[in-house]
Amino acid sequence: MKLVYRYRVKSLTGLLNKQARTVNFVWNYCNDRQNDALRFGRRWHTGFDLVKLTTGCSKELGLHSGTVNDVCQQYARSRSGSRRPYLRYRGRKSLGWGPLKGRELKREGNAFRFAGNTFRVFHSRALPEGKITDGTNFSRDRCGNWFLNIVLEVPAAPARLPVRAVGIDLGLKDLATLSDGSRIAAPHIYRASEAALAVAQRARKKKRVAAIHARIANRRRHYLHTCTSAIVGAFDYIVVGNINASALARTSMAKSVYDVGWSSFRTQLAYKAVKHGAWFEEVNESFTTQICSDCGAVPDSRPKGIADLGSMFTEHAKEWRCCDCGAVHDRDLNAALNILRRGRATLAVGIPDV
Repeated sequence: MKLVYRYRVKSLTGLLNKQARTVNFVWNYCNDRQNDALRFGRRWHTGFDLVKLTTGCSKELGLHSGTVNDVCQQYARSRSGSRRPYLRYRGRKSLGWGPLKGRELKREGNAFRFAGNTFRVFHSRALPEGKITDGTNFSRDRCGNWFLNIVLEVPAAPARLPVRAVGIDLGLKDLATLSDGSRIAAPHIYRASEAALAVAQRARKKKRVAAIHARIANRRRHYLHTCTSAIVGAFDYIVVGNINASALARTSMAKSVYDVGWSSFRTQLAYKAVKHGAWFEEVNESFTTQICSDCGAVPDSRPKGIADLGSMFTEHAKEWRCCDCGAVHDRDLNAALNILRRGRATLAVGIPDV
């Protein structure tokens, strides 16, 4: 399996800024050649075609040849993946980026050596033994800080028996409700910094605005890492509902949806489960709120409609009673139990001896 280790770079950032501008030049050159192909009705360029067109320019540009080749290959992949005839040009507002071949990056104690330069980093955690693969790159954030993202090929952990299982229902008031009855509160980090952000925006302090956004993102990322690590350590089989975050982000709840970070939460759960040998699955969460988790019926007394279901994103989950079996349900907990049941059904089909 592949893991990415991220280190902040603390030396030669001026060199990286200069190379980032050159990388943008190569990217824009590829975009120009693609536009020429469209204008003259020629075959669209592949990554191999772009590599041939840029052969021999690395010394003049001051870039490593592997970096030039990676930029060309990434341009072709991005254009093909987005299904667009050409892409946007990279300029001053584009975040700095510099790909490199994994075999060209060498470890040197707590530093790394690439293209004759030694880059010192904040060694926040030890880099495990493993092969450094392609996809490794330098990247710059909005505050101007440079990071080295190292892609490592490491052996996968042995799969654990899916004994301890949990279903997770995602929400806005509570980030997650677990099928064992526990809840993870939503931190509302953006809401807490909204006033300071508004002051900085009205004063047009761009650096201050970028710093506040970076702090919000870092705090949210830290909180999600803490929660997901605890879940993966406590459970062997994790089932999450496939709530459509992108669709809800186009509604009046957009600010709250972005604040809780559902997509990051699920992504972290997925890769940490693979890393530690746990099982992870996303299931269809349709009607999980309305189905009785005791008898499996869809009673007439279930919460339904915008008036009943819409409040689940702004208030604590309310209770409702099943008119078929008489069971009283907490709305979010009932959904989590139904999500777990659907995951177990899928697991039983995929693994006959479970």
